[in-house]
Amino acid sequence: MSVITSSLHSLKLSSPKSRFLNGSTPLTRLSKPTSTPQNLPYASFPQIKAMKKMQGRVVCASSDKTVAVEVVRLDPHPKYKRRIRKKKKYQAHDPENQFQVGDLVQLEKSRPISKTKSFIAVAMPPRNASKKAAGESSNAGNNELGIPLESEQQLEA
Repeated sequence: MSVITSSLHSLKLSSPKSRFLNGSTPLTRLSKPTSTPQNLPYASFPQIKAMKKMQGRVVCASSDKTVAVEVVRLDPHPKYKRRIRKKKKYQAHDPENQFQVGDLVQLEKSRPISKTKSFIAVAMPPRNASKKAAGESSNAGNNELGIPLESEQQLEA
């Protein structure tokens, strides 16, 4: 019996504050970092988060004040590294019900409007309209110079 008690006394830890058998110190005794975010002067300012904007096409406009927008992005394949199209549908807020199926819209991040809606749909000018406007201005530029077009020359002759 005395052998067991002597072996138990030898197993006692060296310091009474340390409670771990392997000799490590408790977490309260570890040194704390000296610079914390609360001590820094810029910690009181709010974080600036970038506005997330995406472009997509309206695929469903049957709900009231809500449109479903499909956003297509190119993402590399995990194994083959070839860029593939990935599609995702988002619910967006359309307060005036102005968008129909097929319209090109831009989604802007906003506060959550419902469980699934956290974007607002904003109208975008169609892509072809800018090309047509540029083409009309170039034709007008030719007429201003006084150079007749081939079609106009054939009509005159």
